[in-house]
Order: sequence, then C-alpha cells, then structure tokens
Amino acid sequence: MAVFTAFFINATLPLLGDDQNERDFHNSYKIYSVPIPYRLDFAGENVPLEYAFVRENLDREISINTYWASATMIIFKRANRYIPIMEPIFRKYGVPTDLAYVAMIESQLSNVISPAAAVGFWQFTKAAAIENGLEVNDEVDERYNILKSTEAACKLFKSSHERLGSWTLAAAAYNAGKTRVLSAMTDQQMRDFYHLYLNDETSRYLYRILALKLICKEPQRYGFLLRNKDLQAPIPMDQIVIDSPVDDLVAFARKNGVNYKILKDNNPWLRKPKLSNPKRKSYIIQLPKPGYLLYDKQQRVISHPDDMFKGF
Repeated sequence: MAVFTAFFINATLPLLGDDQNERDFHNSYKIYSVPIPYRLDFAGENVPLEYAFVRENLDREISINTYWASATMIIFKRANRYIPIMEPIFRKYGVPTDLAYVAMIESQLSNVISPAAAVGFWQFTKAAAIENGLEVNDEVDERYNILKSTEAACKLFKSSHERLGSWTLAAAAYNAGKTRVLSAMTDQQMRDFYHLYLNDETSRYLYRILALKLICKEPQRYGFLLRNKDLQAPIPMDQIVIDSPVDDLVAFARKNGVNYKILKDNNPWLRKPKLSNPKRKSYIIQLPKPGYLLYDKQQRVISHPDDMFKGF
C-alpha cells in the first residue's frame, strides 16, 4: 500500500522545491476582504450600517458565504428554478420577497431534514406545520410541497409582522419563535432587532440572510461568475387534480406518461406509493410538460445570471 501511495502521488503531482513552493504561494494565492456596502435594507427596513458591530457582524457572514463558495453557488443555481414559483405567493400574501432568502439559508432550497426533524424548503417541524395549516401524516406531508409550504411560511411571516411590528423581527422570529422574540423585546424595552440581545444563532440569523441577499444581488462583485446554461431552469408543469383514492402511484405515473421517480421527484409530499384519501380531498399532482426534462429543451428565463434578483 505504501509503494502504491508513493507511486500515485509522484505520478500526479509536480515535485516542487521549498523555495519554488513558497514563491508560487506568494505569487498566486490571495484572499481578499469582501466589500461591505454603504447602504442596505431588508424588506424596505434600514440596516443601521453606521454601527460598527452591525458592519462587523455582516462582514463575518458575507465572508463565510463568499468563501464557502460551493454552497452559495448551488443556492444561486437553484434559485433560478424555485424563486419564480415562490414569488407569486409572496405577492399574493403581501409579504416582501426579501423573506424568500429565509428559505435559502434554512434549506439551500432543497427538501432537507434537520437534526430536529424540521422538514422541507421552509424547515417546518411537524407541530409548526400542522399549526400553520399543513397536512402531515404517513401518506401526505405538505412540508415537502413548495407551494403549500411557501403559503404557510407567508402566513407565519404576516402573523409575526403584525405582532412584532417589523419584517426584520418577523425574520428573527422565524428562527427563535414569536414568543421568545417578544419576550426579549419586552424585557429589554427595545423594538429594534439590531439592538436586541438574543442568542447567538438568532443574532446571526438576520445577518446570514443579509449576506446572501448582497451576494445574490451582485454576484460578480463577490466573485461568482455564472452562465445562463449553469442555472437550473424552471420546469413548466401540467397539473392533475385528484379527489379520490389512488391505490397504486406507480401505475398512476405510467398512465400519465412518466415513471415513478419523476412523479416522486416533482411531488415529494407523496410519502407512500399510494394515496388513500379517505376524506376525498382535492390534491394537485404536478408533472413536467413533455420534453422539458431534456437539458437542451430547458429555457433559462433571464438575460444574464446577474439579473436574476433584479427587482426581487
């Protein structure tokens, strides 16, 4: 094994002397401090960058997101597919679209499960999901439904805004809960997020959102260079309304011209290979329009990747 390892390394890496290695390092390897803007808002509410601690907290999160480049790049690529789905729901409920960045930091726009069993793009726990009108059982889990869960998140944001008085505090409450944020406001006699003493996770939460907003608004400024073909394209969907039981979703998929994988990929809220539907509820199953799973058929909808979040 030792002989093989030595051969592998010698065969693939140039042998540099110490002096050459040091010269190459100094000449080629550079890390820059990221730019901090002079003005910034969140959901139309001013970010007080005149305070040193605000700038320092923001600098920390921009630096992390800039130099943790792989994760940020993936979020940016996914956003081109999923933000157009979310945006009309935000406008329907009168919620500022800046709050979509919450989903980006919660889940990187994917249906992940957290160690605390929070699920989906918006990371609802089971109790919070049911409280906000989502169906969660063995066969149906609407936390995995981007349309339904985004509606639930918007309702929660509106409720928090009405109770706490700002969208900034509503975003913080999404992490800590309305009760905890309201208690801190009452105890500290302070209604401004930036001057509230909160736990470390919640204190960082808004700055993480702001950092991602800055990078998404001006990706080239932070070193992210993408082409249209790099982005995940929106996929036009056909919608099938069902209000009766489906005993075999594999057969249902075939009947509708797709396989079970495509059915599940686009309807992850279906948790079993059947849908009993004892209450005869109406569900919407989404399937890609014919041909749109082929890469060459997919259309990127923006003129340039840097324009993705303009006006958003």
